[in-house]
Amino acid sequence: MMDGIDAGVHRQLGELVEGLRGVKDDMREIKDMMARSEDRSTENRARMHRRMDDMVGRVGAVEANVADVQRDIAQMKPVTDDVRRWKLMGMGGLGVIGLGGMALGVSFADALKRIATLLLGRL
Repeated sequence: MMDGIDAGVHRQLGELVEGLRGVKDDMREIKDMMARSEDRSTENRARMHRRMDDMVGRVGAVEANVADVQRDIAQMKPVTDDVRRWKLMGMGGLGVIGLGGMALGVSFADALKRIATLLLGRL
């Protein structure tokens, strides 16, 4: 009867050893899957960091461009204010040119009048 008990114990020990091997194999597979998952996660994080660095560079470039545009606008503002004031006064670009031409014409007419007076006055 001892042989029957020994055979049963041996069979159960064999099943237990086989079960432990299965658990060991499953744990190795789980470790391998976790390592692969960690590798993929590391690659994804590295890719995300590269994208973030690119975004930071782009945002810096946009900020520099905005600063340049703001400086340009600040330089244009006095001219724009002058043009706006001229329009409010009813003088567009043609009005300013007309005033200049009128002043030149009056000066020229006055010069001709003086020359004629000098010439006619001597005759």
